[in-house]
Amino acid sequence: MRKLFPYLLLSFTAIIFLARLVYLQIFEDKYSDISEKQSAKAIYDYPQRGYIFDRNGVLLAGNQPSYDVMLVPGDLEPFDTLAFAELLNIEKDQLLKKIRQAKHYSWRKPSVVTAQLTKSEYASLQENMYKFKGFYIQKRSLRDYQMDIGANFLGYIAEVNNRDINRDPYYQSGELIGRQGVEQYYEEELRGVRGVKYIQRDKFNNELQSYKNGQSDTLPEKGKDLSLTIDANLQAYGKKLMKDKRGGIVALEPKTGEILALISEPTYPPSYLVGRKRSRNFTKLWYDTITRPLYNRALQAQYPPGSPFKVLTGLIALQEGVVNTNTSINCYGGYRYGRGKILGCHAHSNPIRMISGIAHSCNAYFSSLYLKTIDKYETPQEGMDNWNKHVESFGLGKYLGYDLPVGRKGFIPDADYYNRAYKYPTYKWYSSATISNGIGQGEVLTTPIQLANMTAAIANRGWYVRPHILKAVNGNPIQDTTYTRKQFTTIDKKHFDPIIQGMHEVYKYGTAKWVQVPDIEIGGKTGTAENKKVIDGKVIQLEDHSICVAFAPIDDPKIAIAVFIEHGYWGSRYAARIASLMIEKYIKGKITRTDLEDWLLENSPKEKYEKIDFMVKNDSILENLNFNE
Repeated sequence: MRKLFPYLLLSFTAIIFLARLVYLQIFEDKYSDISEKQSAKAIYDYPQRGYIFDRNGVLLAGNQPSYDVMLVPGDLEPFDTLAFAELLNIEKDQLLKKIRQAKHYSWRKPSVVTAQLTKSEYASLQENMYKFKGFYIQKRSLRDYQMDIGANFLGYIAEVNNRDINRDPYYQSGELIGRQGVEQYYEEELRGVRGVKYIQRDKFNNELQSYKNGQSDTLPEKGKDLSLTIDANLQAYGKKLMKDKRGGIVALEPKTGEILALISEPTYPPSYLVGRKRSRNFTKLWYDTITRPLYNRALQAQYPPGSPFKVLTGLIALQEGVVNTNTSINCYGGYRYGRGKILGCHAHSNPIRMISGIAHSCNAYFSSLYLKTIDKYETPQEGMDNWNKHVESFGLGKYLGYDLPVGRKGFIPDADYYNRAYKYPTYKWYSSATISNGIGQGEVLTTPIQLANMTAAIANRGWYVRPHILKAVNGNPIQDTTYTRKQFTTIDKKHFDPIIQGMHEVYKYGTAKWVQVPDIEIGGKTGTAENKKVIDGKVIQLEDHSICVAFAPIDDPKIAIAVFIEHGYWGSRYAARIASLMIEKYIKGKITRTDLEDWLLENSPKEKYEKIDFMVKNDSILENLNFNE
C-alpha cells in the first residue's frame, strides 16, 4: 500500500487540475471579465438617463446626445499627434497629457480624451477616426434641462473621479455620475444599466466577429423616470418674486410632507453645468464667495427664526400648564429684566393675551411665557432640557431626514450648552440669561425647510410627515414608510386651535393685515430677525432678515410655507408679501393681488447687498457704511 501511495497522490492531483480546467473553460469563462482579455474588445452602449418630471408631468430634465473621444492605450499605434490635436480642437500638450493619464489608469480599459462633443464636431471627426488606432468615439447622453429653474434641487451630472471609481466598481473612467440634488441622491435609479458588446480580435488586434456569438452581450437598460413632488409653475413663480433678492423659500403640502417649491437665490440655470463648458462654469460658481450661487439657502442657511418661533413658545407654555389662553399681561414697550435690560416691543393695545399676542407679535408676552416655562422646574437646567425636548419634536435642531444630499441641523440649545458657556457649576445661570430664545433670537438657529416643516406640523394640529422630493418612480408612488409615516410632536392636539386662531388674526388685524388674499383664509406669523456678521474681525449689526411662515386654508391646509429674505428689513415688507402670493398662486392658480406682485418685482434690498459685498471684498472702514439708511 505504501508503494502505491505516490501513484494515488499523483492521480488525485491530476484529477483536481483536470476538474479545475473544465470549470474554468465551461463555467468561469462565461462570467469572467471579458473586457480584460486581450482576445476580446468591449464596446459599451450607455443607456439614456431617467427623465425627471414635476408632480404634474412637466418635464424638468431630459436627455440630449453627446460624444466622447476615448482611448484604449493597449491598442494605440503611432499617429500624427499634432493633426489629431487640431481635429479635437485642443493643444498638442493637452493631448499628450491625456494619453499619459490614460496609460496610468489602465492599458486595457478606456479613458476619456475629449468629452461631450457636439453633433457637428462628431460629424467632422468621425470620418477621420480610422487614421488613429486605439481611439474611438463613445456615444453618451447629456442632460437637457427644459426649464430655467431648480438647479438647487436637480443637481447636475459630471465625470466620475477616482474616489467614485474606488467606492463603486460599476463606474469606469470617463463615465458620468450625478452630483448634488436629485441627480446625486437618486443616482442608482436614474443611471440605468449600460449594455456591452464583445468583439473577437486576432493576435494583430484586428476585429473579427462577435465574441462567442454574442452569448455574453447585454442590452442597455434605460434609467428609471422620476416624478418629483415639485410644482414647476409654483417654483418658477417663486423664482420670479425673488428677483434681486437673497434667501430661501420652502413650500410643503402639510398632509404628505411633499416639497412643492424649494427656492434658493441667487442661483444659476441648470443648463449652465451641461456640456464642455461645465467645468469652467462650475469654477466660476465655486469661486463666487459673495453671492454663493452653489449654496442651497433653502436647506443649508441657518438663520435666527425670529417671531415665528413665538408660536412654539406659546404651544409649550400651554402644554406645560404655566398659562392658559386668557392669561394676560400689560406691555410697556418691551420686557424688562436684569439690570436695566429690555427686549423692546412696538406699540399695541393692552392687555395682551395669547391670541392678540401672536397677532401683534408682542415680545413682552412671549418673553414672560418663556421664563414661566423654564422656571416651572427646580433648576433652569431641568427646565431648559424639557423646553429643548418640545422644540426638537417639531423637527428643529436636527436633520429632518429628507431625500436630498445637503442640509444643516440648525441649533436648539440645551442645558449642557449653557453649562459649558457659563462654566457651571463655578458660575450659576438663570432662565433670564436665555430669554432671547423665547422670541426666536439668542442661540436658536433654523433652516427654511425646518421652519416650513414646523408650520406644517402646526397646520396639522401636532404632526408632520418628513419632507421629501420624490413622488413616484416610473409612475409608481413611493412606498418608503420613511416618507409616509406621521411624526408626532410633544404638544397635545387641543392646544393648537388657539395658536392657529392667533396666526389667523395675524392676517386679519395683525402684522400681515396688509397682505391678506381675498377668499383664502391664511394663518401665519411674520418675523424680523437680528442679523450680525463678523467682517474683518469685527461684529457688525446688519439689516434685519425678513421672515414669514404661513399656511392655508386654515381648516384644510393645502400648503405650508417659510420665506427668508436676507437683509429684508421686517417680516411684512418682503417675506409676507411673497408668502401670500405663493399661497394664492398654488391654491387659485392665478394672482389677484397684483399690487403685491408689482411691488416685489420693482423692489429689493439690492443696495444693501451691494454695500455688504463691497465691504467684504475691500475690508472697508465699517464706520463709513450706514446700514440704517
